[in-house]
Amino acid sequence: MRPTTKIAIVVRDDLATWQKLNVTAFLASGVAGALPETVGQPYEDGSGTPYLPMFGQPVLVYAADLAGLAEVRAKAAARELAVGVYTEELFTSNNDDDNRAAVRAVPAEKLRLVGLSVHGPRNAVDKVLKGLPLHP
Repeated sequence: MRPTTKIAIVVRDDLATWQKLNVTAFLASGVAGALPETVGQPYEDGSGTPYLPMFGQPVLVYAADLAGLAEVRAKAAARELAVGVYTEELFTSNNDDDNRAAVRAVPAEKLRLVGLSVHGPRNAVDKVLKGLPLHP
């Protein structure tokens, strides 16, 4: 059965590989934490060893420049979709409290985005991401 919702991560295309992976992991964790219905059941192998659950639907990763990220954020907010953000400042902070303070200190339209996550009805997310390429 095809999911009615979509999980998408958009990562800025000029980041180092380790940064892209880090941003993707953090943003995906935000979706899982805020939207537990997106997470499936735990796994178990044939020996009975348990494993953590994962999303119950694909996560598509897209690439964009800073302007593209800002446009996606604005469109997603206007459609009232669930959005997570990761800004440049988060690469230099060492804890969650400082991360939230860094984001809170900047108005939405001036965020120096390096990545964002979007979750919502499939058609709405597709419209917000229209024209973005999947990450290579």
